[in-house]
Amino acid sequence: MISVDAYRETVTELLGRAPVRTVPVAEAAGLVLARDVLADVALPPFDNSAMDGYAVRAADVAEVPVTLPVADDIPAGRVEVNPLESGTAQRIMTGAPLPPGADAIVMVEDTDRGTSEVQISRAAAVGSHIRRIGEDVTKGTTALHAGTVLSHAHLGLAAAVGLAELEVFRPLSVLVVSTGTELVEAPNPLQHGQIYESNSVMLAAALRGLGCQVEVVRSVVDDVEEFRKIIEPRLESVDLLITSGGVSAGAYEVVKDALTGQGVEFQKIAMQPGGPQGCGRWNGVPVVTLPGNPVSVLVSFEAFLRPAVLSAMGHSDVDRLRVRARLTEDMTSPAGRRQFRRGFYTPVLGEVTGVVGPRGGPGSHLLAAFTQANCLIVLPEEVSAASEGDEVEVLLL
Repeated sequence: MISVDAYRETVTELLGRAPVRTVPVAEAAGLVLARDVLADVALPPFDNSAMDGYAVRAADVAEVPVTLPVADDIPAGRVEVNPLESGTAQRIMTGAPLPPGADAIVMVEDTDRGTSEVQISRAAAVGSHIRRIGEDVTKGTTALHAGTVLSHAHLGLAAAVGLAELEVFRPLSVLVVSTGTELVEAPNPLQHGQIYESNSVMLAAALRGLGCQVEVVRSVVDDVEEFRKIIEPRLESVDLLITSGGVSAGAYEVVKDALTGQGVEFQKIAMQPGGPQGCGRWNGVPVVTLPGNPVSVLVSFEAFLRPAVLSAMGHSDVDRLRVRARLTEDMTSPAGRRQFRRGFYTPVLGEVTGVVGPRGGPGSHLLAAFTQANCLIVLPEEVSAASEGDEVEVLLL
């Protein structure tokens, strides 16, 4: 069997890195910046007023009250500004350029708001309420670094330094396929021996949550020719194919039968649940094949698929937060396999470690227990039993 860590590395290498594309700034939220952004302009790009008020020379308002003639009005957006003469003031609005000769702004609240002359009741020190050129960003410096996951604030900064477009890693286009003749799509009625299909719903939602573009093909029957007929034409337009079901050791393993010898290798991973897996390339397209049981699908997604997909789209922080916690009850685990058990973690006030207890049994069909969990309890390969009070690793979901 292959270790979880080795298989995660294999899948990550298989997916590689998505191509870089240029997108409008307004459409880049949530994507990862591929190139450093240099500031073409300083922020602020000129000395300007931080307040509505009056531009003055600080020496002229050192003793108050004082009345000064108002020589000019400076609204925001004015391009040409007259110099400020000694013994005068200029009424100025927030964001308007500072007139040459001025070295302070008096807030309008500290005046009588005059328009031809103004009475000033409070002194202003040199530099008061002035935004200096480049005090936020200096021209020519790096405003945003490659690898940044772009938030609304990052996009605002990119726009503020004059960019209309950004170079980002393209979101992956993923084809999700669920297989199994027993699968029925709701709300069609079930016959005895059939179950409702859920894996593609879970996987598509999880992948869209990471920013992927997802196409879904549900409930492909266990027929090799039918599988190839439905899926192969779709490969030209996707970056990744993910299947669920049909990879174990049974007689009707459609994915395994269809892709063996086509560039996809099937193997056992030293984990529970989710042991049978497969990955490789089919017609040049990366393929990751997951087991059919729903908990195996979700655990596999967390163990290696989620970090590989995030890495492919340029993310550097691809891991869930891991903490240590004390068990609230005894647990067992198969020797030689890393067990991922659904659990509920509770922090303990004033302590470094919290407490955690399993939710549901280890069975890979117990999906309801996953909805009651906020973490995965991880028991390593060398641990076959853990007792109440033992400290274990917890993967927070």
